[in-house]
Amino acid sequence: MHITVSGKQVDVGDALRTYVTEQLGIICSKYFDHALEAQVVFSKARSFFMCDIQMHAGRNLIMRGEGEAQDAHAAFDAAAEHLAKRLRRYRRKVNDHARDLANRERPLAARQYVLSQERQAEEAEEEPGLNGIHGVVVAEMPAEIETLTVGEAVMRLDLAHAPVLMFRERKSGSLSVVYRRDDGHIGWIDPSGARLS
Repeated sequence: MHITVSGKQVDVGDALRTYVTEQLGIICSKYFDHALEAQVVFSKARSFFMCDIQMHAGRNLIMRGEGEAQDAHAAFDAAAEHLAKRLRRYRRKVNDHARDLANRERPLAARQYVLSQERQAEEAEEEPGLNGIHGVVVAEMPAEIETLTVGEAVMRLDLAHAPVLMFRERKSGSLSVVYRRDDGHIGWIDPSGARLS
């Protein structure tokens, strides 16, 4: 990791640079191995030293820590603790997200068919209840029925611009369907809430 230590109207000595480099190395190795660079800026306001740490911890991930104290070392320690707390929170969120993905139920395997309607006179005579219309399989593809909340299902329906989406509802575990209605609204078929009289 590339570390730049500078001061705004403050003389930054070699001892402070070494201390900053060692401490940031410890923090990064503990919470975030692949940080790219860090800028540490010391300044003075009235009788206090202020330290501002800006760390480029990864792609599109910039974290900042600030500290204020009577001397430069203590100001850096306060800023470093602030930064370490943010790195801990970020690391916990990443770990929780990975754990959540590992604990989620695997999607159900399903088959999706595209049917074409055709009219054939001889079948119409054999099965008059179908009025001569039956489906011919035009395409067949694998599909997954994922476990989602209703909100997640609606979001995926919108993102895919699909007319209908079948999913397993996370709370009840039952199969549900969200679909786009002719009036532009989203419909939800929830068999777990059905009451048969």
